Amino acid sequence: MKKFFLFLPKWFFFFLFVSFFLSVITISSASLYLSSDLGNLVLKQAIWFIFGILVLFGVKFLGLKRIFQITPYGYWFCVFLLLLLFPFGTEVNNSKCWFVFPGIGSFQPSEFMKIFLLLMLARSTYLFFQKHPNPTWKEEFWYLIKMGLLTLVPSVFTFLEPDTGAVLIYFIILGMVLLGSGIRKQWFFLFFSLLLCAIGGILFLYYQKQDLLISLFGNQIFYRIDRLLDWQSGTGFQLENALIAIGSAGLFGHGYKNTPVYFPESGTDFIFAVFASNFGLIASILFLLFLLFFDLYLLHLARANTISLFSKLTILGIVGILVFQQVQNIGMTIGLFPIMGITLPFISYGGSSLLSYMIFMGMIYQIAEKEKAETRF
Repeated sequence: MKKFFLFLPKWFFFFLFVSFFLSVITISSASLYLSSDLGNLVLKQAIWFIFGILVLFGVKFLGLKRIFQITPYGYWFCVFLLLLLFPFGTEVNNSKCWFVFPGIGSFQPSEFMKIFLLLMLARSTYLFFQKHPNPTWKEEFWYLIKMGLLTLVPSVFTFLEPDTGAVLIYFIILGMVLLGSGIRKQWFFLFFSLLLCAIGGILFLYYQKQDLLISLFGNQIFYRIDRLLDWQSGTGFQLENALIAIGSAGLFGHGYKNTPVYFPESGTDFIFAVFASNFGLIASILFLLFLLFFDLYLLHLARANTISLFSKLTILGIVGILVFQQVQNIGMTIGLFPIMGITLPFISYGGSSLLSYMIFMGMIYQIAEKEKAETRF
């Protein structure tokens, strides 16, 4: 298996181009139920992909050392963009998550915030262990405080947009970086204990002290909690129609552009339902294996002894983001998880999302080449 994975850098673009092909085919198939006001999404996705490839090479040639140096500036610039959303963002579905430029498209700062949050956390961890090779409990405590604050700042602004899905991704990034950092495992036990207490406290306020909950988090908190709790009943227009579309597909599906029922967000959040409905169970299993294969390669690359801690943590963070979005997006489509505004990486339509992942892939590509050449950093 190890020798097999060594050849994977040669197949790096194979993954990207297969993903692009699956994306445009599925978006095209979903166009039957997409508004004509959105324009030709297939063409737009193709343009974003081409631009994304250029960005990928730009990131690769920029190099991790320069990225390491500019990370703090990128982090605080993205925080500034999140702040600008409140006065200048365009409201879509009761959320101010985008800057909309007429005739050009939209821009979602949270997609790029996750890049620089990951890099900032990986950079801080790298510098911490350079200074403290064998940290004490006290040193690790202050390290965790810093990491928590770096994550909390964009999380608060993103939560207020509101964009709960992006906030979850921020904390997935934090968790993956901490898991790979080598800190004492007792911290994780403490963290999960505090998390359970926080969830229990919010649920107590939701059922017993609603006025206090509103004063703390605003009226929107009820909508978000209701969505999480209502998911358990398995009801809802989107979910029911997605399950009908998938469940009736059989082994080989209904065929290209032949989705039997309508459901909203078919080109973004529910794109897997379109794919499974059109191409069936066998194609869906192959698709899942395709994603799993690439995720395993990234994990294999993170275990290499020839890469630095910064590179290792960057890869782990990327894996965490990819796996979380893949599992959450597909899981919510088939009723296993609550419905959130989380897209399927590389497949769902979205310029900001695709570009953010191409930036990640540029970093992965350089790390993979350096690992193959047995160089450091």
